[in-house]
Amino acid sequence: MGDLLRRHEGSVAPMLAFDTDIHADHAEGPWVYDADGNRWADFACGTAVANLGHNHPEVIAAAKAQLDRLAHAGCVFRYDSIVELAERLRRITPGGIEKFGFANSGAEAVEAGVKLARYSTNRQGVIAFRGAFHGRTMGSVAYTTSNAKYRENYHPILGSVFVTAFPHPYRWGMTEDEATDLALDELAKKFKHEVMPHNIAAFLIEPVQGEGGYYPAPQRFLQAVRDLADDHGIMLVFDEVQTGFGRTANWFAAEHYGIRPDILVMGKGIANGLPLSSYGASAEVIDQWPVGAHGTTFGGNPVACAAAAKVIDVMEPLLPHARDLSKRAFERFDGLKARHETIGDVRGLGLMIGVELVSDRATRTPDPGAMDFIASYGVAHELIVISCGPDGNIIRFIPPLTATMDELDAAIDVIDGALTAYEEKVGNESVGGDRPVTSQL
Repeated sequence: MGDLLRRHEGSVAPMLAFDTDIHADHAEGPWVYDADGNRWADFACGTAVANLGHNHPEVIAAAKAQLDRLAHAGCVFRYDSIVELAERLRRITPGGIEKFGFANSGAEAVEAGVKLARYSTNRQGVIAFRGAFHGRTMGSVAYTTSNAKYRENYHPILGSVFVTAFPHPYRWGMTEDEATDLALDELAKKFKHEVMPHNIAAFLIEPVQGEGGYYPAPQRFLQAVRDLADDHGIMLVFDEVQTGFGRTANWFAAEHYGIRPDILVMGKGIANGLPLSSYGASAEVIDQWPVGAHGTTFGGNPVACAAAAKVIDVMEPLLPHARDLSKRAFERFDGLKARHETIGDVRGLGLMIGVELVSDRATRTPDPGAMDFIASYGVAHELIVISCGPDGNIIRFIPPLTATMDELDAAIDVIDGALTAYEEKVGNESVGGDRPVTSQL
């Protein structure tokens, strides 16, 4: 690993942040292996991408078959895999989403979705929600407020973007209703003091905030935003880049709410590791885009589309299992919360679970040190977990949908052991340096 790290630091741009220094040689299912045969359960899923686990054989076979026929088209000619994927997406996306465009990354899909909203409404303003993560390109970073570091040294950013509150009940020390009322009041003041609704093209929102802390939107809040969009002719754009493709144990988080977006943005798990993203809308909306109003060279690549079509086929029968895993995970984490003072809150939807770590429950003081300890302990015990939240104090628990119940339990057992070791260390000021490392997976 030392030689690879040296070569990496000598040749790869340093701004890329890696959660571990594991040298991955190959991967299969939930497991990632190094060249020496050591293995780790990847409960980060490649940052919520490998929802079917790594190298799913049916997905890989579909990609290989397409690669043997046609690897690239670049919008020069038409091909079947993009059509087959669009037809499958039409079947699984919320009602009214009928036609789809494709891109390479979530950020690109977000930008396309906002461009479509602006074009179809002939308005320029966008309302985004504090704590959101929508990407780091020069356009999407204007909508990203999960952490100020993503904007550092990039001002001025895209104009006509108005940021308003997203309800964070736990962080604000409020009930869900109190947090919803506060956020809706701020949105009302936004319209009263900063921008008239008829200037707004889109509400851009994650139904569950991801990087910002794994906060599900309260039902009443999301419904109020939908109602405001209807009242004022504003496009409601759901960023389901992280929440899509089974991550919440439904195809999309919108299904949990029964709320219809006008534009749906997708990515991450769509092709289980191949670079692909998508955005969809009704035919009435998307057909307003004339030829040439938007485009891409690599978006909708034939190989990635073939893989994504197979992902949908394979994932469909797994969704009930994902719901069973989710129920079990929440039960286990609620039990851990009862025994570990370091856990302040457990929240999320499906298999998108945030476990917030605090140094003081009464003050809800974030404890990023606990997260660092748990992540390091996890690597020593064959488990990879990563963080989220502006303070880096939230366990982002995102196992593959293909995990067995035993694998899920074993991973949570490791986290339980890590919490115990950390609390002993904090209590005694010196514990854990020579603890035996024994796998629990």
